[in-house]
Amino acid sequence: MSSSKKATTEELNSNVVELKLAHSPDSDDAFMFYALATKKLRTHNLAFKHVLEDIESLNQKAMQGVYDITAASFHAYPYLAEKYILLPSGASFGERYGPIVVARSNPGTKGLRGKRVAIPGKMTTAFLVMQLYENEIEPVFTPFDQILETVSRGEADAGVVIHEGQLTYAESGLKKIVDLGEWWHQETGLPLPLGGNFILRSLDSAIVRLAANLLKESIQYALDNREEALNYALQFGRGLDTSTADRFVAMYVNEWTLDYGLRGRKAVQTLLTRGYEKGLLPRKVQAEFVEV
Repeated sequence: MSSSKKATTEELNSNVVELKLAHSPDSDDAFMFYALATKKLRTHNLAFKHVLEDIESLNQKAMQGVYDITAASFHAYPYLAEKYILLPSGASFGERYGPIVVARSNPGTKGLRGKRVAIPGKMTTAFLVMQLYENEIEPVFTPFDQILETVSRGEADAGVVIHEGQLTYAESGLKKIVDLGEWWHQETGLPLPLGGNFILRSLDSAIVRLAANLLKESIQYALDNREEALNYALQFGRGLDTSTADRFVAMYVNEWTLDYGLRGRKAVQTLLTRGYEKGLLPRKVQAEFVEV
């Protein structure tokens, strides 16, 4: 049965409903979805088809409502809020850490103003926070896994690094200019919300609640069975050794991922409100979450 047809509760009880579940091909997402991907959980009448794409591609497709459940950047929220609602689990937060800006040398007294800065996608939260930090830059949109090389070759003055590059940038001879997660904490006292998992509003409420519960169960299973989940996630680590992969996963799959809590939800709203007030987001939106 196609998920494009709205399933009723009765159909959910008697038929298998396949949901397309899209997330990034990164070790933290692989860790999070390990139990679902390897069928460790009883999923009742739901079946999940996993689709792996980089976060900027997912942002663009979320605006079109392509996938039933999708990871997306909070920067993209105002553009997809009419189609999707946030699941209460599965977010990536940086608690006093987050995307970092790197360069070959210190940018000088003017900082990053007027500099060419490699950005890992127009709709990434990394770009939104970079603009909140310094809006007068010249963005050079670059695939996230090419940022370090682009800066090293001098094709950009600096670059905003996400994913495992946050731990490996020094190997490319680059220096950290600012940690945007630390800057955000100094500004707000809150963790930096980077991305979440969204589900189509058009799906039946019973399906939405079941999917929300299963996602939380998958995260909890990985945290409870860390070694086996990490071994699975290593294949998505782009050459990371076990220790570095474990450190990276711990950064972005933790208590915030299990549940936003009041502070996490406040952080999301603060990001969206500040982005709108600075003219970086097209409209003011209220963060909405599935209630389970």
